[in-house]
Amino acid sequence: MTISMHSASIPVFKRQLGALLVWLDKAEAHAAARNFDTANYLQLRLAPDMLPFVAQIRIASDAAKACAARLAGQDAPKFEDNEASLADLRARVRKTLDYLDSVPAAAIDGSDSREVVVPLRNRDPLQFSGEVYLKHWALPNFFFHITMAYALLRHAGVELGKNDFLATP
Repeated sequence: MTISMHSASIPVFKRQLGALLVWLDKAEAHAAARNFDTANYLQLRLAPDMLPFVAQIRIASDAAKACAARLAGQDAPKFEDNEASLADLRARVRKTLDYLDSVPAAAIDGSDSREVVVPLRNRDPLQFSGEVYLKHWALPNFFFHITMAYALLRHAGVELGKNDFLATP
């Protein structure tokens, strides 16, 4: 039995975005226990030339919804990129999850050979088959930004472990 493009994408994004919601809850609890403003997390970076925490979550959200849309042959919803709190970030993640739920499996299944074009700033667009796009661009990009968000929270002292990342009980 082969796996479907839908099962290789949407449930993966949903599981990890669900885990991200738990991380944000733990970050809020961490800040409350230490009596500091959760806004301190938003601009966290591991290196000066790295995008901050808030951008990591925005990009992970965009990566998931763009992948679903491209595989389904749809336009992805546009979000404002104006999140200024953990509550705003949670709302963005929930909107992303709602969008992922709205994309029918039938629209994604069979997209393995669909041409996918990824526009890039200051470069020619990338072109992939749906399968190559999912396996070699969309999932790695999504996990890169999810991992950075996780690492930034860990670096800030939020008590997260491997089971939190893997979304296991």
